[in-house]
Amino acid sequence: MERSLDAGRLATLVGNFGRSPAYRGLCLALQELIGDGRIPVGTRLPSERAVAVALGLSRITVARAYADLAEAGFAQARQGSGTYAAVPIDRRRAHDHALRPLPDGDVIDGAIDLNCAASAASPGLAAAYERALAALPAYLGGDGYLPSGLPALRARIAASYAERGLPTSAEQIVVTSGALSALAILARALSGPGDRIMVESPVYPNAMEALKAGGGRLVASPLADPLGEQGWDHDGIEATLRQASPRLAYLIPDFQNPTGFLMDEPGRERYARSLHAAGTTAIVDETLQPISLDGGPMPAPFAAFARDALSVGSVSKMYWGGLRVGWIRAPRELVPRIVAARIRLDLGGSLFDQLVVLELTQQPELLPRRREDLRRRRDTLAAAVDEYLPDWRYRLPGGGLSLWLRMPAGSATRYAARMERHGVLLAPGPVFSVEGGADRWLRLPYARHEAELVLAVRRMAENWAGGQEQRTGERSVPVLIA
Repeated sequence: MERSLDAGRLATLVGNFGRSPAYRGLCLALQELIGDGRIPVGTRLPSERAVAVALGLSRITVARAYADLAEAGFAQARQGSGTYAAVPIDRRRAHDHALRPLPDGDVIDGAIDLNCAASAASPGLAAAYERALAALPAYLGGDGYLPSGLPALRARIAASYAERGLPTSAEQIVVTSGALSALAILARALSGPGDRIMVESPVYPNAMEALKAGGGRLVASPLADPLGEQGWDHDGIEATLRQASPRLAYLIPDFQNPTGFLMDEPGRERYARSLHAAGTTAIVDETLQPISLDGGPMPAPFAAFARDALSVGSVSKMYWGGLRVGWIRAPRELVPRIVAARIRLDLGGSLFDQLVVLELTQQPELLPRRREDLRRRRDTLAAAVDEYLPDWRYRLPGGGLSLWLRMPAGSATRYAARMERHGVLLAPGPVFSVEGGADRWLRLPYARHEAELVLAVRRMAENWAGGQEQRTGERSVPVLIA
């Protein structure tokens, strides 16, 4: 499938690029849009003539801008076909190791790992394990295989959706071994080789891998300006749906990972209408939905607007990553198909972990304490960035677990490689992009303790000093992203 961008849409995206000479301003504006992922890699750019008309420039000016863009590695001219968005090849290399842990010899003593947006266990977890252990003997007489999940936990999860305004029965819930397992199950159940799956860009990298489990091909739908107020580019989403006709669409409307955006209800309603018109089924990742930090009301679940949507949740961000329990909320008619796909993957999750989660759901005081702790860490990290890296830009998210930071210049991939040697492990923007864009961005989680967050930012500032890594031979950063 070839994606294309019309001249009117390009004119809207570049806006008033305000740089003289005009060809240089246009080149830099396009380079930023491609590098940030707002123009996906592989998109055919409009013709020089069409751009000249749309922007009121001479064709010679546009041709010079396209030539400079190609020279910088952000475009490829194909004989007789046109000019296509690209990224320099070394900026894609971070994908090669996005899911691998660091080799032991590469981790320096005292390194602060900011790849992982997860923290130590919440207080009260050990007590929940003790109560679950006391309840376990009642289940030991059975075989322990529960492909749909523990009935009492399914009922509790269903009740939580009803409390959010979405009536749900326990029969609509399938408990899984975490959210990634849920995504892999849905990909196997609902997609096949060659099917297109639309994903946001930037997006959680492990989700990209899980969604390929059924053989589907990912198609990027870039978010809007990550420093703006509206995260979802609905015009762009609708264009992608028209051009790609994807079978599935993966979205994170609740504190999107990594940007932190929260989709409002009008946005959810419009997105749901667009999906319905395209015949595309939504897979909605709600893993971060409980991590609302500013106390405001949360929008209704996306499935309240798209009745055929499949919702995925997890307790890993709420309580502890070592507690591998997630779930799928599905339309009732799809549940047998999902359970059948799940059995081909595994025969059920840990019964003991499900008993622990059931205990945790009966302690409503735990989650507010968790939110307060994360709110304090978020504010500490933001204050440290303001003090030590004042030229870096971000939006303060209302929830979730990370800041999405834009560097003033340079390559995040190369900077992350340099910082690894100085004791801070960072996740650069390209690992969150389908094709390796967003190389001016870094994700900084605030799940670690405040003192570690401040120390990490101080180290980053000491090794930033306005200079950018210029060596092209840096190895990519092998990280485990969570």
